[in-house]
Amino acid sequence: MTSEMTTATAPDGQTPTSDADSSGANDMPQEPGHATELLVCVKCLRGSEATEDGERPGQRLFEELSARPLPEGVTLRAVECLQNCDQGCSVALRGGPNRWTYVYGNLHEASHPDILLEGAALYHDTADGLIPWRTRPEHFKRNCIARIPPLEDKNG
Repeated sequence: MTSEMTTATAPDGQTPTSDADSSGANDMPQEPGHATELLVCVKCLRGSEATEDGERPGQRLFEELSARPLPEGVTLRAVECLQNCDQGCSVALRGGPNRWTYVYGNLHEASHPDILLEGAALYHDTADGLIPWRTRPEHFKRNCIARIPPLEDKNG
């Protein structure tokens, strides 16, 4: 991971602010076709109820990730629902029409942000989105909910 920051987007379309994101480096445009998005389901309950203030574990996961430096080329985006409600907090990694997309579940807002950022950096560094099995974070190996093929088939 590098110290370069990229933008996080909240569900309301606003960019959250934090001390970790005050350099303005997030305003750099991404290279076409090779931007990586880390999509976080902010509606996830992780098998529990929302807190008294209405905050959900998925929202807290998004906030934890927003407070950390993101890997170069990776943007963070909150999404309303990934339809994986029985598998804890969920995220998706995608990177354009020529790359595989992954959905991961069973995530915890306190113990998995760094693992997600490590995996996002590894994903971003691939040409096709396929992280070699041996180099994947252990959580990615055991908690992949879906692997979705690229929109554009290079062989077709």
